[in-house]
Amino acid sequence: MNPIAQNDPTLWKAIQDETRRQETTLELIASENHVSPSVLAAAATPLTNKYAEGYPGKRYYGGCQFVDVVENLARDRAKQLFNCDHVNVQPHSGSQANQAVFLAALQPGDTIMGLHLDHGGHLTHGKSVNISGKWFKAVHYTLNQQTERIDMAEVRRAALEHKPKLIITGASAYPREWEWAKFAEIAHEVGAPLMADIAHIAGLVATGLHSSPVPVADFVTTTTHKTLRGPRGGMTMCKGDWAKKIDSAIFPGLQGGPLMHIIAAKAAAFGEALKPEFKTYSAQIIKNAKALAEEFTKRSYRLVTGGTDNHMMLIDLRAKDPNLTGAAVEGWLQAAGIIVNKNMVPFDTRKAMETSGIRVGTPALTTRGLKEAEMIKVAAWFDAAVQSAGDAAKLEKIRAEVEEFTKHYPLPHVTVELEHA
Repeated sequence: MNPIAQNDPTLWKAIQDETRRQETTLELIASENHVSPSVLAAAATPLTNKYAEGYPGKRYYGGCQFVDVVENLARDRAKQLFNCDHVNVQPHSGSQANQAVFLAALQPGDTIMGLHLDHGGHLTHGKSVNISGKWFKAVHYTLNQQTERIDMAEVRRAALEHKPKLIITGASAYPREWEWAKFAEIAHEVGAPLMADIAHIAGLVATGLHSSPVPVADFVTTTTHKTLRGPRGGMTMCKGDWAKKIDSAIFPGLQGGPLMHIIAAKAAAFGEALKPEFKTYSAQIIKNAKALAEEFTKRSYRLVTGGTDNHMMLIDLRAKDPNLTGAAVEGWLQAAGIIVNKNMVPFDTRKAMETSGIRVGTPALTTRGLKEAEMIKVAAWFDAAVQSAGDAAKLEKIRAEVEEFTKHYPLPHVTVELEHA
């Protein structure tokens, strides 16, 4: 018997329930994915027992000779993946990967500039409720109201006006390519370092399917899950001349002991991402996103920017029905076995807990083996759930169809059974 099941049946039931939820639903949240058996197994190893404050070869604890091998594997593989000068794989999250840049490059009260959260940016890019907005003076650039894309002339104007000490690129809900070189030109013009947060698109960048900011940005941060399909975590890349400051910012500046079992899982994921089949997988993510976007458009859903260049799309529900809210639709879809998240759209008049939009992504569906033909079915179920207007019987019928469908596309996970001595 699994030791959790034997020793803590209440906890084990919750784990089993979550496993079944993942197995029997369609995961369309753009920031989620399903890890491989190797990544999952690496995260469940005795490396979780080991304190390893410091860095390979320079630890504050004994007994680190083997975890040093693990961390060096993760670092070397990340450097190969992204062709960067330096990388720190210790951040526990993308938020802390970003905070490391702030600690290394800024002083409290400095001005930072990033994409506004309501226009697809991220909480850690200067939102007032986040530490990035509390410790620094945050200004933002926004999307053009007509094109719903980043207007580089407006970015330059705002940068010249505010003279930020750091310019931030990257987003959590922007479906188009980034013009890294133009941002770098603006950053150079105002004398600011450039930080690119590629958390959502890291897997696409690593495989060359999205342009890379590494050649032009001073800092590149990312999570290690999402399109990169690793464990929940983060990492910070930088130019060589920032290496010492970034490492000092993460330890001892922000964190104590790194999570060595998660760094092992990162190493496993990076190893997988270096294989040719990962590029095939990444290309399929984009194919599926474009196919799903086309189906939504056929069904009279309006997509922000009119489509997608990456793994995600943002649906403005108001074109379908002005009374629809993201919160309501999220709930209906969940009842139908389709998991999404409500999301504000540019120039939204509703609040963040209600919203006028839904964010959708294809990484997790692609991991399960779905391709363009299956996107037609997914869009049909999505639309049927929206059209149900919350009718429980209709949603349950869709739920049964979805659950039967998922049996043909098993998750890649394995259950790691621990042997007793």
